[in-house]
Amino acid sequence: MIKPVEWLDNPGIVRLLDQSRLPHRKVFINYSDYKDVAAAIKEMRVRGAPAIGVAAAYGIALGAKNLEANVPEVFLERLEEIIKTFEATRPTAVNLFKAAGQMRAAVKYGASPEDIKTALVQQAISLHQKEEESNISISKSGAGLLGSGATVLTHCNAGSLATAAYGTALGIIRFAHNQGKKISVFSTETRPLLQGARLTTWELKEWGIPVTLITDSMAGHFLSRGNIDCVIVGADRIAANGDTANKIGTYTLAVLARENGIPFYVAAPTTTIDPSLPSGKEIPIEQRKSEEVTHVQEVGIAPEGTQVQNPAFDITPHRYITAIITERGIIREPFGEGIKKAT
Repeated sequence: MIKPVEWLDNPGIVRLLDQSRLPHRKVFINYSDYKDVAAAIKEMRVRGAPAIGVAAAYGIALGAKNLEANVPEVFLERLEEIIKTFEATRPTAVNLFKAAGQMRAAVKYGASPEDIKTALVQQAISLHQKEEESNISISKSGAGLLGSGATVLTHCNAGSLATAAYGTALGIIRFAHNQGKKISVFSTETRPLLQGARLTTWELKEWGIPVTLITDSMAGHFLSRGNIDCVIVGADRIAANGDTANKIGTYTLAVLARENGIPFYVAAPTTTIDPSLPSGKEIPIEQRKSEEVTHVQEVGIAPEGTQVQNPAFDITPHRYITAIITERGIIREPFGEGIKKAT
């Protein structure tokens, strides 16, 4: 299995697969400074809500490991600065903030700075292991929704690269494929950073799963012609009522799926659910730099000075979602009740 995020215990560093260089180069980078891990998250060298959470947890453990403060009060003050550095990297994915909260909570397991450092590493490893376990449960449950020979449309990337584990949306496809169901996939390119073209197609080809790449604007054509049996996507944050934030373009697919009577599934661990937010209206949407739209692989494609809007995510209202597939079961309408039980 691809390991996009790892903790290497000796000498105690964070190892990340630089996803910005895929599919042409598979480059792993070892980080010994927590600030570089935070920059990797912000610059999307590691991305995907669960993987961001895992990377942040390891980055916090790394920052704590290198702190030289022996006075507990000073140590905790500097540790809080490290945690806040990670919380400032990306605003939409709730896994990041939940991971930061778990790392804060782990402080109570240490009586001294050295004990706390050990506890933080153990907490980060535990968080990663739980993501791996939940991914398998999600994949197994979701695979039961796919019949033999099904064609699935997916958007962005929700495989091992995005979860630091087995995968969610792609994990379901992968599990069904391994069951011998002869699944095939349509992958949208996912503008502006092309995670579908660069990452999803790469992962599926690595696993030997048939995949057809289409531009984002082609999805309606294939959905309307009966070429697609269902749509499965991941999520970056799910509100208490089931409204879901995912990569920009997901809302469009959900509306098209409803129009054409095609099931639309969201696959995500319960760590992606934020019951503190009543609806998707409260989910913060990250605005990213204009160069991601005006350039492709650093090559300009628009006139200089072109005005740009670049929201990284959109909100899919729960009424367009057929089911949310989690490690604690498949949630259907009424989503509010199901989410309460699952969280």
